[in-house]
Amino acid sequence: MQGRRRLVGASAIGGGALLLPGVASLARAVGPSSTGTEGILGCSVALPESARTVAGEAPTPLADISGYNNYYEFSSDKRAVRVLAQALTVSPWTITVDGEVEQPFTVDIDDLQRLFGSEERTYRLRCVEGWSLVAPWSGFGLCRLLGRARPTSRARFVEFTSLHRPSEMIGQRVAGGLQWPYREALRIDEAMHPLTFAATGLYGAPLPRQNGAPLRIVVPWKYGFKSPKAITRIRLVNERPRTSWVAAAPSEYGFYGNVNPDVAHPRWSQARENRIGELRKRPTLFLNGYAAQVASLYAGLDPATLF
Repeated sequence: MQGRRRLVGASAIGGGALLLPGVASLARAVGPSSTGTEGILGCSVALPESARTVAGEAPTPLADISGYNNYYEFSSDKRAVRVLAQALTVSPWTITVDGEVEQPFTVDIDDLQRLFGSEERTYRLRCVEGWSLVAPWSGFGLCRLLGRARPTSRARFVEFTSLHRPSEMIGQRVAGGLQWPYREALRIDEAMHPLTFAATGLYGAPLPRQNGAPLRIVVPWKYGFKSPKAITRIRLVNERPRTSWVAAAPSEYGFYGNVNPDVAHPRWSQARENRIGELRKRPTLFLNGYAAQVASLYAGLDPATLF
């Protein structure tokens, strides 16, 4: 009940935020008359400056962000990832966008900034395990990349596929656990939301390998497993994809992965979190503090089911 009150209250506060009760309105916005990202609903909604940064919360030092990572393609040891990831070759690299689109394309990583520009966003990141950080990413709104492909009216979900290269990602050689390549997905209205970010840099420099280089997705109101790294393919589909953690542990990880302090993980509470570099735990914010921007996406849904 507390979670439902949070969602209803946040929806009212964020009444001016993106309101997407269904996919039909998005499909109409990507009609034949649109060119590039013009008319794409997510790209046409201005993101308040207050949502581009985290007021009153200092960014986590780069040494901590780059030295403590969940990246099972390399290791389950968070400290070892930084070392093991240096074996990854990140150039040449291409990203393919296809599926339910009018104009599928493949783009070289070196052309992304020329095509889509670059800006800085400082976001909170909350891991499902109970730790968090604040990171100054650079990159561009994912809606710009998706808009270039011109999604059709059948595009209801966006699936992300990460790199599969066991020769360099030694964690992929281990039997059991996650199935490779890593796959995650969003509803298309979530993917097109102006908060959803395609990150190519961190602290003003190219994205470190251990943080998802050369391209990762950042969805700040969701737990970190919903922000996949080392993206090679983005596919727009009609049916909801089966994502990696849902396939591996369906009783513990759901499709939505929305941050909610009122909905516990089956093995631990999500009410509080350990911010890297801080001694005391802090309360976890509903939707990680981005409820004013995104709560309207889930109007009418039970918050307890959004994990």
